[in-house]
Amino acid sequence: MGKLRGVKVAEPETGDSQHAPPGRRLREEIIDHLIPWGPQFLARRAGFRALGIGFAVVVTVAWLLAAAGRLRATAVIAWWVGWSVYEVLCRRRCKPWVWEGFWGTRKRRPADLPDVVFYVATKNLLIGAGLFLAVKLFEALAEHGYG
Repeated sequence: MGKLRGVKVAEPETGDSQHAPPGRRLREEIIDHLIPWGPQFLARRAGFRALGIGFAVVVTVAWLLAAAGRLRATAVIAWWVGWSVYEVLCRRRCKPWVWEGFWGTRKRRPADLPDVVFYVATKNLLIGAGLFLAVKLFEALAEHGYG
């Protein structure tokens, strides 16, 4: 275990784990990008954990309602911005690092606030754009009788 700004974190993967099967590496990447909570999240009070998980569920429901045509894009964007602010705060406490270099290096360094804000904003912008495109695709398919 290493320390970043007084917070214990797991050391980056080294050695053989860098050469793990692509499926395992992809799964780890997806979890790391989609779930902002780290081991410190479990050490928090149950009420804070419940609020965080509840917020994640509400944001997910907002996307599902948008996909069903029951929620306007502006409402989804507002929820998404709220989630991004929550994620920045959570990652600053639970995952205070950023990955450095290309995907295969698996090196990380301590992150300051601008690093975390840039990471979360870029990641959530890409995910949000992909989800909006998927919603529009499903709407177009439904209009033409494919859904």
